[in-house]
Amino acid sequence: MIKKYTCQNGVRVVLEKIPSVRSVAIGIWVGTGSRDENPVNNGISHFLEHMFFKGTETRNAKELAEAFDSIGGQVNAFTSKEYTCYYAKVLDNHSTYALETLADMFFHSTFAEEELNKEKNVVFEEIKMYEDTPDDIVHDLLSKAAYEKHPLGYPILGTEETLSSFTGDLLREYVEDMYTPDKVVVSIAGNLEESILHEVERLFGSFERKGRPQAESKPVFQKNHISRQKDTEQAHLCMGFEGLPIGNSDIYSLIVMNNIFGGSMSSRLFQEVREERGLAYSVFSYHSSYKDSGMVTVYGGTGAEQVDDLFETIQQTLEQLKQDGISEKELKNSKEQLKGNLMLGLESTNSRMSRNGRNELLLKKHKTLDEILDDIDRVDIHSVNNMALRIFTKDYTLALISPKEKMLLQTS
Repeated sequence: MIKKYTCQNGVRVVLEKIPSVRSVAIGIWVGTGSRDENPVNNGISHFLEHMFFKGTETRNAKELAEAFDSIGGQVNAFTSKEYTCYYAKVLDNHSTYALETLADMFFHSTFAEEELNKEKNVVFEEIKMYEDTPDDIVHDLLSKAAYEKHPLGYPILGTEETLSSFTGDLLREYVEDMYTPDKVVVSIAGNLEESILHEVERLFGSFERKGRPQAESKPVFQKNHISRQKDTEQAHLCMGFEGLPIGNSDIYSLIVMNNIFGGSMSSRLFQEVREERGLAYSVFSYHSSYKDSGMVTVYGGTGAEQVDDLFETIQQTLEQLKQDGISEKELKNSKEQLKGNLMLGLESTNSRMSRNGRNELLLKKHKTLDEILDDIDRVDIHSVNNMALRIFTKDYTLALISPKEKMLLQTS
């Protein structure tokens, strides 16, 4: 059962007790990501995530790592476009110690100049590694094409140019502006005791930061095309269609529709592109939801000489979906698969902590598993067919990385 609390300073706490396990997952969720950045400080949310592991007033970077290794725990963090999360998973008898260590990182990181310079080089290498994975880069290119100058189009890692300008003072200023109590959620799931709430209040319930008012603008989805020539073995193609924001009432119809179209091995896209025509090893579609926008992405990787065939096959599969609609069998199979994935995905404390933290941060509400299953069950053929027409009849955007200089003329 999920329980919610609010500390005296506004920090929200979500607890889910799972007595059948011996682990506890703890996550500190902050409602800031690359979307909150600008062209000058792009990448600062991600770099800050790195720097929280590089030493506090009482522990250096090695001692922080040893703090979790010594108890057999796991600790990590990640940054997205709209939030950042610092998390740990430990045995239940070490939960208080893990929470205190995370709090030490969260509040007492020093951002020392020496560590700052070393970590910049680490992230430089991360950017280079990312550049060596075109099947990842093409998705960033698609966001850039779809959202243009809006921050949703920024790369989460930033650039070498912006990264070079970061200083300890700039990081501290960003924390003061963005890591405010109203944007922080502490999510804990596992074999926990109610007393851990007192520890959260003690550690997180009294800090105050005024922050800086953020003027968020709603992104406008663009019909666009970005093509990059790169020395790769394959061409990588992404198509993007305007989707739905998080929490939209029709989101489950979209999830079911996407699953039928390209979200699984039995999907139409996978069967047609890979199984029937042998055009690609990797081909799929997925939906990304943001606070006020969303995008359905279709991806395929193939040889440069086959990219036109791949593009045409994707378009034909889309047209058939719009014209003929789905079958009862496809609807039933998709719903059962989604329900199975949902339930299997919630068998770990980490996944439950993540689900609760994200829901509280972005939606401020929590549906029970039965309520979600009912939402999926209510999806019918009519709503899925309407969703396919709603999504796939709009203008789309394209991103292509290819070893040959190539433009897709069919985009007009």
